[in-house]
This record gives sequence, structure tokens and C-alpha cells, in this order.
Amino acid sequence: MPRRHDKPETAELDRMAEVAGQASADAAVAAAAEMEASLAVPPDLTAAAFFDVDNTMMVGASIFHFARGLAARKYFTTADLAGFAWKQVKFRIVGKENPRSVRESREQALSFVAGRSVDELIKLSEEIYDELMAARIWSGTRALAQMHQDAGQRVWLVTATPVELASIIARRLGLTGALGSVAESKDGIYTGRLVGDLLHGKAKAHAVRALAAREGLDLRRCTAYSDSVNDVPMLSTTGTAVAVNPDPALRDLARRRGWEIRDFRTGRKAAKIGVPSVLGAGALAGALAAGRAYRRRGRG
Repeated sequence: MPRRHDKPETAELDRMAEVAGQASADAAVAAAAEMEASLAVPPDLTAAAFFDVDNTMMVGASIFHFARGLAARKYFTTADLAGFAWKQVKFRIVGKENPRSVRESREQALSFVAGRSVDELIKLSEEIYDELMAARIWSGTRALAQMHQDAGQRVWLVTATPVELASIIARRLGLTGALGSVAESKDGIYTGRLVGDLLHGKAKAHAVRALAAREGLDLRRCTAYSDSVNDVPMLSTTGTAVAVNPDPALRDLARRRGWEIRDFRTGRKAAKIGVPSVLGAGALAGALAAGRAYRRRGRG
């Protein structure tokens, strides 16, 4: 029998997911303005593509690669990193999160960023992307993104990774911008509070809808890409959904709903991508916990 407080807790998570989506859209629009100023204005202004990052655009979890970079810089130990790796494996096996795990992830995230400067996180993100992430971009997924760009559409990343790191990944790939988790900061220093919640699950869908409203996008003409069943809310917001390197649950759902499936993990040569079909009718937690362990030792 469900506990009496489950429903209020779920309602609060839904509210925070909406706040997170709105905040992520605000941050994405502001960050993308500079990028788009240096690019030709896309001729198709009402269609766009939205790509999940972890295991969709990039091999593995971006926040785990970031954690590896921090461990190499002695921000925390390899034991902390191993603990985070186990959490990632457990999450991939279970395939879903409950309200308690989401709340714990949020609390862990706060412990890492509190008191650190925005400039520090951006600098570290730049360095670690070049060292550990650039070579892990799926060429097949990058080709899908380029296909949308060639059609004159904007391309956005959508990820639970901090928006600062997500924006750097997007910039390095020459994409329009990124929707990511937003940590509150004052005078360039993180306060230790997230704006809303991590950009995960329903929050991604809220962010995509908020961005579409701000940018004048017709979501029926847009396409979304992801590997995870957790992103079904986001995949369901657009006219076309594509499962990329899907987990078993998403693969089954994609087959039932008639969504396209692209798998770049096999050794087989990828099938030729058809522009009309994919364009459709219209597209961080454990590392932060490790940071908390490091900060705890630093105070000891």
C-alpha cells in the first residue's frame, strides 16, 4: 500500500521538473545567442533536433568522464570514482529512478558545486572535454545531427549534465546549444542550490517545450533522439522520435510505437540514413557525490 506522503512528494518532483525545464530553456537561449551570431541563420526556423548526450551522442556518461578528469586532478580519489562507476552500472541495469534516488542525486549535486566558481567549472569542463570526451563522440549520431544542420535546422543537446559542460560539448560539436541542469549562482559563485531539479525525465520534456515556445518551433516538425526509456517524455514531445543505441526497454517501446532505431554499437556497417524518414513529418549524480567526499576530506 503506497505511503500517504508519496503523492505529495511526486507532485513536488513534478513541480521542480517544470521549474528545471524553464530554467534550462532560459539558460540555453542566452548561451546560444552568441553561438548563432557567428553562424549563418538557419533557413528552417520552425524545425529542430534534440539529442540526449550520454550513450546517444557520446559513448558513456559525460558526467563520469568529467569525474575521471577531476580525479586525475586530485579532486577526489579513484575509490570515489569506482563508487560512482557502480552507481552508473546499477542505473543502466535498473533503467529507471524513483523519487528517493532523484532527491539523493539532487542533494549530491549541491554538495559539489557549493562555494565553487562558475569560471572554475567552465575551465575544467573545457579541459576535460578535450582530454576525455572528444574521442568518444558517436560518429553515426554526429552524422544525424549534421543531417539536420544541412537541412537548415537548429540542433540542441538535452542532458542532466550541468548546463556549463553541456554547452561546451555543443560548442565543440558546432551545434546550436544545450539544455542542461542549472545550478544557481550569485556573483559568479555557486550557492549550492539547483534551479528546480536535475534535467532528467519529465524535466527534459518541460525544457524542450519551453525552448520551442521561446524559439517559435513547431514541435510536430521536430525530432528527438535518445538511448534511454527515461527519456520517453522528451521523445514523445516531438513529431518524430528516434531510439539511438537504445536500452532494451526503449527498443521494445520504439518497436511498438513505430519509432526509428539507430544502433551504432554493433560492428555492422550502419544503414544509410534517409533524410526524409529521420526528419519526419516535421527531432550527474555520482561524480557530484565524489566531489562531496573530496570536500569532506578537505575539511578534515
